[in-house]
Amino acid sequence: MASAHGRLGQHFLAVLDVALRVPSIFIIDAILNSYSDPGTGWSGTAGRALIRALGILVSGVVLVLSQKSLFKFYTLLAGVLLGAASVLLNYYGTSPAVALLPLRNGPTLWLALALLQLLLGLGYVALLNVQSLCAALLVADIMAPLCGMAAELPADARQALALASGAVLAAHSAINLLLKLKWFYYSCRYVYLLLRHMYRIYGLQLLLEDTWKRIRFPDILRVFWLTRMTAQAVILAYVVRVVRYESGLPLGWDVFWDLLGNLIISGCDSTLTVLGMSAVISSLAHYLGLSILAFIGSTEEEDKRLGFVAPVLFFILALQTGLSGLNPEERLVRLSRNMCLLLTAILHFIHGMTDPVLMSLSASHVSSVRRHVPVLLVSLALFALPVLLSYVLWHQFVLNTWLFAVTAFCVELCLKVLVSLTVYALFMIDGFYNVLWEKLDDYVYYVRSTGNVIEFVFGVIMFGNGAYTMMFEAGSKIRACMMCLHAYFNIYLQAKNGWKTFINRRTAVKKINSLPELKGAQLRDIEDVCAICYQEFATSARITPCHHYFHALCLRKWLYIQDTCPMCHQRVYIEDDGLERVASSNNNGYAAAAPEAEFEEGGGADVGVGVAEGGAEPANELLEDNDSIEYDEDEWGTQPGVALVEDDYANNDDDTDSN
Repeated sequence: MASAHGRLGQHFLAVLDVALRVPSIFIIDAILNSYSDPGTGWSGTAGRALIRALGILVSGVVLVLSQKSLFKFYTLLAGVLLGAASVLLNYYGTSPAVALLPLRNGPTLWLALALLQLLLGLGYVALLNVQSLCAALLVADIMAPLCGMAAELPADARQALALASGAVLAAHSAINLLLKLKWFYYSCRYVYLLLRHMYRIYGLQLLLEDTWKRIRFPDILRVFWLTRMTAQAVILAYVVRVVRYESGLPLGWDVFWDLLGNLIISGCDSTLTVLGMSAVISSLAHYLGLSILAFIGSTEEEDKRLGFVAPVLFFILALQTGLSGLNPEERLVRLSRNMCLLLTAILHFIHGMTDPVLMSLSASHVSSVRRHVPVLLVSLALFALPVLLSYVLWHQFVLNTWLFAVTAFCVELCLKVLVSLTVYALFMIDGFYNVLWEKLDDYVYYVRSTGNVIEFVFGVIMFGNGAYTMMFEAGSKIRACMMCLHAYFNIYLQAKNGWKTFINRRTAVKKINSLPELKGAQLRDIEDVCAICYQEFATSARITPCHHYFHALCLRKWLYIQDTCPMCHQRVYIEDDGLERVASSNNNGYAAAAPEAEFEEGGGADVGVGVAEGGAEPANELLEDNDSIEYDEDEWGTQPGVALVEDDYANNDDDTDSN
């Protein structure tokens, strides 16, 4: 029970902490969007700039205060505001324009004013933590003008009494704030020293990340944007209702859509509002990603980054297109286009979440239909949604660079889904027959390579489309930077990795073909299994120079990673074809006749790693890193029975360089 109350209290403090920081964002947004008249001279311009800079500085300091200092700051501010409210109430209550004669005309009103002033006075002394004697005198000072009203003093006397009461309260507030100024100085100094210390030790990046998390900046932006939109929606709805009521026109859907369009336009009219919209998109994308992960049964932590990728992409698109600086009509059109691009990017990310699950279910031969149906439904939706989006856009807009980009992303996504489903079907067929399918690795490689080549071509096309847009439509520094990043990551690195994978695969095939092969009666004399997949040798086996036997497919996938034997870490590929070969032994030391010259007698421990049941694994991709399991040499070296060899034999890739 106590722990539940503690969690509830912490949650309340967190909500209050976020709510108290939001006004600083409103003030900064108002200052940045305020209009300044340039016709008042340099002195007026400099004065306004100084006031605006001071306002932004104070708001920024309040925004990053610690929770304790923030609560203390708002306590002092609330006390001062209560004192100001009591002074204003005394002044207007005793003015000649308000002819309040409480004892004869309004005793109830006088009692209400007296009770309100008493509450304001008690709140003032409580928030400012005034001592008991001084607190009583301040409450009496606040109540004095009302007592003068009750005594029916002349109007001039009542006004003088109200002014004197206000002066005393203002003097006390000023003295109290001056006394607190020392605390404020030391608090700011402490924050400065703490930030400087963290910057020197951890660097700027960790300092910004710590401040971002400590003040819950995404939550602040979300509350700021939603509060601003709600207030504007209420005002616009009231104005539209009044205008329609006076003109006698009914409220229809056209009015609703106009109202919604105006709200969306005003929701991205500044940099802070764009950040607020990004924070809202982050929350929506985060819960969307969690829902899809729960639906397909994935537990990968890396797949939970949709709530980070989506808002970053939206903000970059907003900066790249200058969204907040456009006219209202252009802003709405540009925002809708950015949202279409964002939608295609989210669909691509969701495909990246579903593809590993699809491959895992097919390669591990999971027979439960309930596990396969959700991920297949998501894959089909990922194929249907881009087609539907392209169909709608092509019927609503004419061809331009934006529509071309969206269509290219949609076609690319459909091709990626088809590649994933094709590989999934190949693995399911392999699992259904439950026989070692030696050509499976090649078929998977061809399918994935075809998809990756097409993806590479689309990357080049999109680079050309972006270059055309930058030169002839809307060039900007941010767009140029994004094009450079696209050229490096999506074109150069993909081409480099694809060529590296192709060379590794060709080298592995050459190494395998250089090894002797056992078939028929010689294969039956081995009476052993492949030390990698633990499957029997059905048709053939390859012999390494260290006298170990493997399936050609299993050994080839191992050679994609390194050039040493999985059993003893000796080199697998020896370039000297005339090397004398003597009698060889199997993985357990049993001798068998070699088809060519014989190896020297030797043996190794029966240690292996099962790549997959049936020896089937996804093949390497042409434009991506291979999907084979990576083996740690230190891990192999610590296995019982594995003979440690000389360092010259470990990780030796000279034969790769020779190719």
